[in-house]
Amino acid sequence: MQIAFIGLGNMGAPMAANLAKAGHSVIGFDTAGTTAEGVTNAATAPEAVAGADVVITMLPNGAILRAVAEQVIPAMKPGAVLVDCSTVDVDSARAVAEQAQAAGLKAVDAPVSGGTGGAINGTLTFMAGGTTEAFQIAKPLFDIMGQKAVHCGDSGAGQAAKICNNMILGVTMIATCEAFALADKLGLDRQKMFDVVSTSSGYSWTMNAYCPAPGVGPTSPADNGYKPGFAAELMLKDLRLSQQAAESADADTPMGQLAAALYTQFVETEDGKGMDFSAMLPRFEKRGRG
Repeated sequence: MQIAFIGLGNMGAPMAANLAKAGHSVIGFDTAGTTAEGVTNAATAPEAVAGADVVITMLPNGAILRAVAEQVIPAMKPGAVLVDCSTVDVDSARAVAEQAQAAGLKAVDAPVSGGTGGAINGTLTFMAGGTTEAFQIAKPLFDIMGQKAVHCGDSGAGQAAKICNNMILGVTMIATCEAFALADKLGLDRQKMFDVVSTSSGYSWTMNAYCPAPGVGPTSPADNGYKPGFAAELMLKDLRLSQQAAESADADTPMGQLAAALYTQFVETEDGKGMDFSAMLPRFEKRGRG
């Protein structure tokens, strides 16, 4: 396939490189001028998408997605597929899909889970919304960039799945960090804590696969000074998206709301910006009941 990839950041660059490595012709564009191995750079986004069978975007937020869509949709060839892998608000995902369809294009919103490691290793999970036809065209590319792709429903369903998943992730990480901080104060050895919880009813991905305590469980950002695998400010972004969606849908999400408030405090008024989202553990270690 002829593929255009817009947004060659920490996630987009390795994703594009994996597509090129698999033998696809990939033309990329990023406003920062970044590139990726095996990818030919274009001078502009419209230039990158001209003639492409599939255009993939990996962008920071819904406003930027909408702005890029305004540029690239008129330049795409009829029948091409626009695949947005960004994590954005559901309304933006649906608006861009409608704009693409009105221009005679197909559209898939397909945010990812798996972080930079998953992007590099080609082990991402894609949560996709859009028509079955559009999903089937994009799926071979998902299979290169990831290990699983789930067609969640119509346009916007991929973003809805991602937002709900990451609301669980944020809430669970806070609970895991709280529990380790409490165990410390109760004099419980962290390794013993892990050995019990990881095989008991407290089992979770944040405990078993991404443990926030250094030296415990599989290697995680906690073992690298909490340098981001998934930055706290990105978790905050996703939690805010969850609350925006909850407001729009009139859904009661008190734990998601509290998690958003805690990550807001951590990122904006404490030292969480630039740290991994699991750095909530040293935060709780330093705090008392009050």
